[in-house]
Amino acid sequence: MSRDIPIHSWQGSYYINCDKRWETGTLSLTRTMVRFTSDQTKETVTSFRLSCIMEIKMESSSYIFSTLTVLEQGNVKHWFGSLKPNRVVIYNVLEHFWRERLLSPSTETQGQGAEALPSKGRELIGLMAGAQRRLEDTGVVLHHQGEQFDNMMEGLEKIDSDLGVADKLLTELESPPWWPFGKLPWRAQQEAKAAYAERAAAGKGSTMHKVISSIPAVVSRGGESDLKPGCLLVFVSSLEVRDTNHHLLHRFERSEVDDIRVHNPYEVSIRQRFIGKPDICYRLLSAKMPEAMAVLEMQYKKKVEYTCEYAAFKTSPAAISPIDAEGSVWNEGLQQMCQETEVPMEIPAGELSQVQVHVLRPAVSQAEAQELRQIFMQLKNLALEAETELERQDEVLDALTGSTERATMHVDKHTSRMKRLL
Repeated sequence: MSRDIPIHSWQGSYYINCDKRWETGTLSLTRTMVRFTSDQTKETVTSFRLSCIMEIKMESSSYIFSTLTVLEQGNVKHWFGSLKPNRVVIYNVLEHFWRERLLSPSTETQGQGAEALPSKGRELIGLMAGAQRRLEDTGVVLHHQGEQFDNMMEGLEKIDSDLGVADKLLTELESPPWWPFGKLPWRAQQEAKAAYAERAAAGKGSTMHKVISSIPAVVSRGGESDLKPGCLLVFVSSLEVRDTNHHLLHRFERSEVDDIRVHNPYEVSIRQRFIGKPDICYRLLSAKMPEAMAVLEMQYKKKVEYTCEYAAFKTSPAAISPIDAEGSVWNEGLQQMCQETEVPMEIPAGELSQVQVHVLRPAVSQAEAQELRQIFMQLKNLALEAETELERQDEVLDALTGSTERATMHVDKHTSRMKRLL
């Protein structure tokens, strides 16, 4: 039995049906298992896979009220009581990970048996699919970043145009051909241009509210006693925490996020600090958190902090799975594949007649190899597009630098001319 580090643990009791008694201990949840460990013997009383769960309910029994029941395959029912902080929180967390487990693509292999393991080809496809999702998220971020640069360039061009108009007006004021009685005609033009610029800026601002990533999560503000179903939405300029009805709980503007603490690959805390009043901190637990972390690490890389809990979770050998540890299993997987296909170099003399020729099963089937080839081609195209976009953004940044310097010089010059006129 794998002893991987639990994602979350709670104190409680478990009803042992054969002894007709309750055993106090710790209920823990890992990536694939639910386990209950006794406090007295420190041994595992019961454990079962998430994929084997048929139903999770909150019930009451004749022995103890407010229990949580889990129905396992084979009509085996597990009773958990005296749960801390409360059974509703634990139900929300277990139900979330169980549902995400059922909706994940790996459920196709789970139907063949609880202990069925994916082939090497499927592991490689999982790794490549994960890398493809990360690159697609990166491409979305680059696209929105390019839109911001384009908007900045358009704004600088309008500033340059307005500075040209200001230059003409200052020239007329410095040497007026006639006395300007009444309202100055150019003020109306400037007001109209300012209103048009505001409307254009409002229209461009809508691109900042495009969703980059959206994941279901179990959400809590501060502590762990009020974990409720919800979701996390990652935008270009903000983060939004919403409840199960998609109502907004809190919006973190990008500049308002002070730190993102990563407790384990599935649990993070987002904090906004204040002076003179309590901080706003939301704790999020999600089976899809690794997907969102790829974007959060890019947008908030200087504010992401990894706790010692995460370090212990990451270095645990049992905690590394073929799909989650995307980069770390490449060498091990390839070495194991080579070892499995290794052919003996020496055969004892006189035993050639007894040698049986075995056809080794290929580590990667033809269909899996074709699928891997398609994913590789998509990754190559995405990488080339990202490279092209980065080169274009470098050119835009150079143009922005030059335009900003020219605009600053013109503003200083016009300011001096206006001071002389006054």
